[in-house]
Amino acid sequence: VQLVESGGGLVQSGGSLRRSCAAPTSIFSISIMGWFRQAPGKQRELVATITSGGSTNYADSVKGRFTISRDNDKNTVYLQMDSLEPEDTAKYYCNAKKLPFRLDYWGQGTQVTVSS
Repeated sequence: VQLVESGGGLVQSGGSLRRSCAAPTSIFSISIMGWFRQAPGKQRELVATITSGGSTNYADSVKGRFTISRDNDKNTVYLQMDSLEPEDTAKYYCNAKKLPFRLDYWGQGTQVTVSS
């Protein structure tokens, strides 16, 4: 199973980036989709999740700046990142938790670097 990510890159502090992640229909339709990130020397942490019904959850550090959304017709989840800060620099990973057993599937990860 492959989650295909796109977007990311280098941006200045205060800028914006948009990530997207496409998943197979067999996974996407019955999964909680989410984004995680991992900075050098740190553990992977949750950024945001969204259920098939559209309920969202965010890490405190990104609330008000990041927005997760999903297009169920395109089997794609998005992460809009605004007001980016150098502390947001990390490798970002798309995640699908396939219900009911919450089996994890991961994208390949893409580096996001925010310069000050």
